[in-house]
Amino acid sequence: MKDSCVKIEFVKGDITEADTEAIGNAANSRLAGGGGVDGAVHRKGGPDIMKELKKKYRGCPTGNAVITSGGKLKAKYVIHAVGPVYSGKSKDAELLANAYRSSLKLCTKHGIRSISFPSISTGVYGYPVEKAAPIAVNTTRNYLNQHPEIELVRFVLFDDRTLQAYQEAYSSLVSPPLETPSQPSNKKELRTHGHRVKV
Repeated sequence: MKDSCVKIEFVKGDITEADTEAIGNAANSRLAGGGGVDGAVHRKGGPDIMKELKKKYRGCPTGNAVITSGGKLKAKYVIHAVGPVYSGKSKDAELLANAYRSSLKLCTKHGIRSISFPSISTGVYGYPVEKAAPIAVNTTRNYLNQHPEIELVRFVLFDDRTLQAYQEAYSSLVSPPLETPSQPSNKKELRTHGHRVKV
């Protein structure tokens, strides 16, 4: 698969303040609101988001996502993705990847060109961020390579540790192997911490 110009950003901040067209919400399977990112999104976005969830959906399976309007948020849409509660089993990685992939598919379906994601499942769901970050970054990058209509994916991360984990995950993913005399240079540009990444 030939790489396109992949547009990914990593920033530390508050996802409820994101100015992308959509934001991702780390929801639970009942779509009932909760703590962490989920609670913050509903507090900032107002009651209309929950009203829409109750009207349109009856829960959401783990690994899937649903979409609502953004209520009072800057973002026009909220994509509510349900990540797994970490169990240490192999299915965790697949479910987490599916949560991001399902969200990105909704972007494509609704013509959304930019989205900000939190770090799904790494809060109260207990997914180790060092394991979750490579899954999130790899899934996103692979999807963007096939869907150039999405112009920007921004990961808005809560603290320095999480930000570093995502930056390192991206760096290890795109860094070329060590060059040898018989191997031509294949340099790639990597700029993170709020700057656009081109591969």
